[in-house]
Amino acid sequence: MAREITWMGKSEEEVKKLDMKEFLKLVPSRTRRTLKRGFTDQQKLLIKRIDANAPNIKTHCRDMIIIPSMIGKTLKVYSGKEFLPVMVTNEMLGHYLGEFVMTRKSVTHSAAGIGATRSSKAISAR
Repeated sequence: MAREITWMGKSEEEVKKLDMKEFLKLVPSRTRRTLKRGFTDQQKLLIKRIDANAPNIKTHCRDMIIIPSMIGKTLKVYSGKEFLPVMVTNEMLGHYLGEFVMTRKSVTHSAAGIGATRSSKAISAR
């Protein structure tokens, strides 16, 4: 039997119906303070595009807090090099978009170069 995923005791449908005042009561204080100050111009444009159901939404707003109107949408968030898709789910509410797109990738090293080890002295450099 599948378990229904809830956020703060509310199902996904109930969360989507929340208005901003009810949403503010459920989020932590830092998020609440940020949202009470209001959105920047770029964030307002992003919300307008989300509400208009625009396809292929790209954004640089990594500091945008995920609100209920974003649930179920796929947003492309800038990582510093490329736009990576983020599917917004119920559990992401109150977090920042930038948390879900990493800006650094892990380092992968290849084989050692010539002169890097004692055994590589035997290899000709020419």
